[in-house]
Amino acid sequence: MAPETFFVQLGHQYYGSGPWGGQDPRAGAYLPVIHALRDDLTLLHVQDYNSGPIMGLDGQYHTMGGADFHVAMTDMLLTGFPVAGDPDEVFPALRPEQVAIGMPATPQAGNGHVPPAEVEKALDCLTKGSACGPYTPHGTWPALRGLMAWSVNWDRYGGDEFAGTFDRYFG
Repeated sequence: MAPETFFVQLGHQYYGSGPWGGQDPRAGAYLPVIHALRDDLTLLHVQDYNSGPIMGLDGQYHTMGGADFHVAMTDMLLTGFPVAGDPDEVFPALRPEQVAIGMPATPQAGNGHVPPAEVEKALDCLTKGSACGPYTPHGTWPALRGLMAWSVNWDRYGGDEFAGTFDRYFG
C-alpha cells in the first residue's frame, strides 16, 4: 500500500472533516484501512514526497527534502500516534517489517527528492540510532523493511543511482 502523507500522517493533526466540518474530509483517510488490515499488511510505504509540511510527534512541522522528514514520518508509523491529537483515539504502531520509506528516485520523479547520502542518514538514524538530525525518533528499528522508489524508470533515467546506492546499503 502506498498512500500519501496527507492520507496517513496528517491524521495525527487533522482527521476527516474535523469537529466543525471545515477540514478536508480526506485527511487521514487511510488510517482506518491500514488499521483494519494491520494483521495482514505486508508492506506500507507512504509516499514521503509531493507533500506539504506535516507535524511530527515532536509537535514541530517537518518539510520534505531531507533526512529529517523521512525520520519523522517513519517514526510516526513505528511509534503510533493520537489521531487528530486526541489521546483517546490512537493509531497503534506498525511492525518495522511492515514499513518502508517511499521516495522519488530522482529529482525529476517528484517533489521532495532526497540525495542518497541524506537517505542513508535517515536509514542509519531509524535502524541504528546514529546520524540523527534535529528530530529524535522514539526508538530504533533494525528490521525496517526498506525503501520504495518512484520509479524504476526514473531511476534508470538517472543512471540507477537509487538502486545502486541502496543495493549496497541493504546488500
